[in-house]
Amino acid sequence: MPSIQHLDALLQQVGKIIPKDLPNLHKDLENNLRRNLDELFSRMYLVTREEFDLQTAVLAKTRAKLTALQQRVAQLEQQLQTKD
Repeated sequence: MPSIQHLDALLQQVGKIIPKDLPNLHKDLENNLRRNLDELFSRMYLVTREEFDLQTAVLAKTRAKLTALQQRVAQLEQQLQTKD
């Protein structure tokens, strides 16, 4: 999920477009935009970078185990074939 800093930076960029002589409009737009962005990101099923990195590590470990098991099965199959 995008960090608060990213959202704040985006809102600041939008805020620069709105004339400063309309402070109520500026604040209302900022609040509405923040609420809409928060809602949009929550519906996107995003994960944090930490969660992504953790799942990447789990996947790498699982792949290594799978490779080792495939090699072991191949060895056992070869042993069975040589005994016949």
